[in-house]
Amino acid sequence: MRIGVEEEFHVLEVESGLLVPRADAVLRRLPGQTFTTELQPCTVEANSAVHTSLQDLYADLTGMRRELDAAASSLGLAVVASGTAPLAPAASANPTAEDRYRHMAEEYRRVADEQLICGAQVHVDVPDRDTAVRVMCEVSPWLPALLALSASSPFWQGTDTGYASWRTLLWQRWPTAGPPGCYESAAEYDAAIEDFVRAGIISDTGMVYYDVRPSDHLRTLELRICDACPRAETVVLIAGLFRALVTEARARLRKRGTPGCAGRHEWLRGASWRAARSGLEGTLVDPETHREASARQVVRKLLLRLRPALEAHGDWGTVRELAEETLAEGSAARRMRRTARREDLLGCVDMLIAETRGERGGRRPARAGLSRTVVTPTRPLAGPEAPDVVGR
Repeated sequence: MRIGVEEEFHVLEVESGLLVPRADAVLRRLPGQTFTTELQPCTVEANSAVHTSLQDLYADLTGMRRELDAAASSLGLAVVASGTAPLAPAASANPTAEDRYRHMAEEYRRVADEQLICGAQVHVDVPDRDTAVRVMCEVSPWLPALLALSASSPFWQGTDTGYASWRTLLWQRWPTAGPPGCYESAAEYDAAIEDFVRAGIISDTGMVYYDVRPSDHLRTLELRICDACPRAETVVLIAGLFRALVTEARARLRKRGTPGCAGRHEWLRGASWRAARSGLEGTLVDPETHREASARQVVRKLLLRLRPALEAHGDWGTVRELAEETLAEGSAARRMRRTARREDLLGCVDMLIAETRGERGGRRPARAGLSRTVVTPTRPLAGPEAPDVVGR
C-alpha cells in the first residue's frame, strides 16, 4: 500500500510577507512533472513520487521543498506551507490563466476569489474503486483528528480568526466540500457525482472536494481535509496515520463480509468544525462516543487503534514519536500565534518560511529517524497507466 502526497504552497514577497501572483515565474524554474499551477496565481502545487516507506516519503518531500525554495529565492520570493498566509489580501484579482480556472472564477465568484488557501493531500493505494468508496465511509469518523494535527491557519487578512484552521471554514463554502457520506459501491458514488455535474453544480469530477474521495484518475483513496503543514514531519505523520486507517478499514470490511455503513455520519460536519476551531489545543469529538474529549485523548486513542496496522507497515516507531512530539509542542496554529504575540505577523511569516525550508531556530534536524537523503523512486501507482508522481 504505497502513499503519495500533494502539497500546496503560498508564494510570498519576502520583505512584506504579502502574497504575490508569481507562481508562473517560479514554475518556469522547476520541472513540470513535479510542480504545477493551482486556481490562484500565488499558489504552487508539488506532487511527490509514490513510496512504500515513510522514510522515502520524507526524503522526497524535503527534497521538493528545497528545490521549490531555491527557485523562489532566486526571484526574491519565498514559499510557505500553511493553510492561510497571515497577511493574505481580501481576494485575488485574477485566477491562473487556464480555461478551467477562468470558468471557476466566473461561476463561483467570491468563493473562488478568496481561495487563497493551501492544503496537503495524501493518496493511498487501493485495489479498486469499490474498495475506495467503502473504505471512505469507514475512515471518515477519524478524519477530524487528522485535521487537528495539521491546523495551520489561525490568521486571515492580518487578524486572528479565533480558529486553528480558518482554511477549513473557507474551504467548506464549495458545494461539494465536507464529509462525503456513505455509498455501497463505486457505481452508486459515481452516479451521485454525475448528478452534481448534470445539475450544473460542478463542471467536472475534479471539483469533488470531499474530505476524502476516490481519485478520479488514480487507483487511490485521497485524503483532502488537512491544512498545508509548515513542517514536512507533520505531513509524514498524517500520511502514516491515513495509510494505517485505510489498512485497518480494509481488514474490518473483509471481516464483516458485506458493505454498508455501520453508523450515521450527520455529526461529522460538526466534528470537523470542532477540529477547525480548536486544533490540538482544545477538544475534539470522540469518534467512538460522539462526546467531547481532549485532542490529546482522541489522538492517542487513534494511535492505539491503529498500532497493528502501523506495525505491519513498519511505521509504529516513527508515527508514535512524531505524534507525541506534536502533542507536546502543539499545532502549527499555536506556534504561529506564539510567534505573532512575541514579535508580529511578519515574524510569524518568517517562522513559516523557515519551517517550510526545514529550519528550526537555524537548525535542520532529522526527526524520528528520518534522514535527509533524497531519493527518486520510479515505481508507479497501481495500474499500468498511472504516472510516477501523484497529480490532480
